[in-house]
Amino acid sequence: MANLLLLAVILINFYTLGSARLVACIRAVALQGALLALLPLVIHGPSGHALLLGLGALAFKGVFIPWLLLRAIREIRIRREMEPYIGFVATLLLGVLLTAGALIFADFLPLAKEHLGGLSVPAALATMFSGFLLLITRRKALTQVLGYLVMENGIFIFAVLLSEAIPLMVEAGILLDLLVGIFVMGIVLNHINQEFSTINTERLTALKE
Repeated sequence: MANLLLLAVILINFYTLGSARLVACIRAVALQGALLALLPLVIHGPSGHALLLGLGALAFKGVFIPWLLLRAIREIRIRREMEPYIGFVATLLLGVLLTAGALIFADFLPLAKEHLGGLSVPAALATMFSGFLLLITRRKALTQVLGYLVMENGIFIFAVLLSEAIPLMVEAGILLDLLVGIFVMGIVLNHINQEFSTINTERLTALKE
């Protein structure tokens, strides 16, 4: 069951890398967050700790943050990522190669027996790589926010693997850092749009004292 969830997470990575439709990408990342919310229960079984972690992930990743991003799209009135630094097909191919590399690299890691042969570590690495690709290949700040969110989803997978060893407050701190980061990026996005009437980050090179 866990491998099926993680396979769906990887497929969503590919979708976000190859799609120009911002609303669809936000909804896909929201679905990814909702799937990851099930991961603690699937991996560790029903417990109060896993339930709290899953509910927190669902509330932030699956509902609240996507709602903020959809609201930002309505206010800014954009629908598509038009001119990425690297084309959508090329970015998707890079994502596929990095995912394959993550699968190969995970085989050489000294993992615990329960993680051998599973997709947890490869999916975590592949999701982090996919988020990083979104950050560096897209021009619009909103898509870069999505990249940051996808990267954090990869970190969350690692956190779930270690959730029995990491105190709940540390995991809550990860979600809080994510929320703060999204708010900061939202403020930056708003100021970019007011200054340049666009949210293409390349226009920041025009800033002068």
